[in-house]
Amino acid sequence: MAPFVDGSVAAPFSLRGRRGLVLGIANEHSIAYGCARAFRAAGAELAVTYVNDKAKPFVEPLAEALGCSITAPCDVRIPGQLEALFERIEREWGRLDFVLHSIAYAPKEDLHGRVTDCSAAGFAMAMDVSCHSFIRIARLAEPLMRQGGCLLTVSFYGSERVVEHYNLMGPVKAALESTARYLAAELGPKDIRVHAISPGPMRTRAASGLDRFDELLERAAAQAPQKRLASIDDVGALAAYLVGDGGKMLTGTVIPVDGGQHVMAS
Repeated sequence: MAPFVDGSVAAPFSLRGRRGLVLGIANEHSIAYGCARAFRAAGAELAVTYVNDKAKPFVEPLAEALGCSITAPCDVRIPGQLEALFERIEREWGRLDFVLHSIAYAPKEDLHGRVTDCSAAGFAMAMDVSCHSFIRIARLAEPLMRQGGCLLTVSFYGSERVVEHYNLMGPVKAALESTARYLAAELGPKDIRVHAISPGPMRTRAASGLDRFDELLERAAAQAPQKRLASIDDVGALAAYLVGDGGKMLTGTVIPVDGGQHVMAS
């Protein structure tokens, strides 16, 4: 896999000279990896994370191919690990221009059951990892974005409509989207923009944990006006636009990337 070193994209799409953090790459099929490729192709310098030693062999080769300056472990459930990551970024870079948060988790027994039956502990864990971690990232990134910046997270339309088998993640993603709006309002005076990108269903490692996910993919492709599913590169193209100068007057939005499926009644 050839490294991305060109950065010759014309303004306002160039990210040359900008530094960004990407959290949530699990493998080459991850939405976060599609975004990282787009950021790097536009000229950005990147830091990427892997969740644990088991994931490290899958993520490190991708980071090397992207020419990442920083590759580090980050499990938001481990006290101090996220803070250590930002301390390293401050020490080695001194600033940060954008962050992509593509992290979600719910215990399997709670994810596969009814929302009615989910445990308090499972609900709290899903909210902490999938939503509150974005708030923590915003708080840590704020002092490093002295000249402004952009924070992105990844949602799903199960936040606003009931999607069969999406279950507990529906309420969690609804909270995440609301969080993005409030962060946008609070951080806007510092020229820090915040968005939630909402792709349609994709065949990623995280999505494979959903019950009967193949059926969801088939229905989504059939319902979408464009009759196909978005790819991780489609999401990456939008993410790169949002963190660049082209998106400088956009903030607080939930942006669908789903071939138009969100406009359909069913």
